[in-house]
Amino acid sequence: MSSEIDNSDDVVARPLRHPWRWVFGGVALALLLTFIWSLFMAESIQHKIVVQYLFDQRILIGMIVTLVVTVVCMLIATILATILAIMKLSDNPLLRWLATGFIEFFRGTPLLLQIVFWGYLGIIFPNIVLGIPFTDVIFQSWQTSQVIPAILAGIIALSLNEAAYSAEIVRAGILAVDAGQVEAAKSLGMTGGYTMRKIVLPQAMRVIIPPMGNEFIGMLKSTSLLQVIAVAELYTAASTISAQNLAQIELLVVSGFWYLVMTTVLGFPQRAYAAWQEADHGHAAARLVPFERPEAFILLIALLSSLLLHLLLKAFHSRLRVLLEVCE
Repeated sequence: MSSEIDNSDDVVARPLRHPWRWVFGGVALALLLTFIWSLFMAESIQHKIVVQYLFDQRILIGMIVTLVVTVVCMLIATILATILAIMKLSDNPLLRWLATGFIEFFRGTPLLLQIVFWGYLGIIFPNIVLGIPFTDVIFQSWQTSQVIPAILAGIIALSLNEAAYSAEIVRAGILAVDAGQVEAAKSLGMTGGYTMRKIVLPQAMRVIIPPMGNEFIGMLKSTSLLQVIAVAELYTAASTISAQNLAQIELLVVSGFWYLVMTTVLGFPQRAYAAWQEADHGHAAARLVPFERPEAFILLIALLSSLLLHLLLKAFHSRLRVLLEVCE
């Protein structure tokens, strides 16, 4: 004897529809396409000049200088930021005050002002003197402009400014680590420095890395401010060319294109790491990773980024050779 089960009262789950998402998305896409089309159709923009200078040697050299300055500044800033964060968390009030004063000073003054100060440091201090303070004994003296050229002044200004902001990011990452782990390390006889290096900082990286990726991209764009002290980065190269041919808008398009390319490529590792974190925590956003193991996705992004950079350098090999010959 068979019994039939009445399923008429069962609840059928259907996915919630979001029609307004498609409406707003379509409107945003239409506005974007309209803006791009208007740029291509604008009679005031000479697209031949844009194409002509897109791969100009001066533009490519400026792009390389921009990337080098960005990487060097971020390395210096990260080291200084870690030191400042540890000082601010120290039990020593003098160290805390020094770190707080440094951070407040460099965050409280405009970056452009700091760049100009370091760029024109030779006006304030014409010579850098090595000797005994408050006496006439001088062992060695150098001209400030020779010791601190424009590019070094720009690196110093950007690094110190970035260190002030990154210090708060590092401090937040350190505070995110459970205090019980530090107490456990102390109970095992570990020193404070060893605990910080081996236990606290490795765990704090999960909090530090994502915002530091944003700071890295922001640093790349901030290098354009070095134009005021004549550092030959990307925007300076574009401005120099536009001053010669009076094609300001076209060269702005060229520099903007390369900034967008660089930030897009540098943003891949950050997005991959964010997707890996979300997948590791079981969030719904894990669908962004098209592999069971997110490490494979990160590896693929790294390989694609390396391939793109390789093709870019291969295409500009002859022009880079000219740059190296000039530098020699």
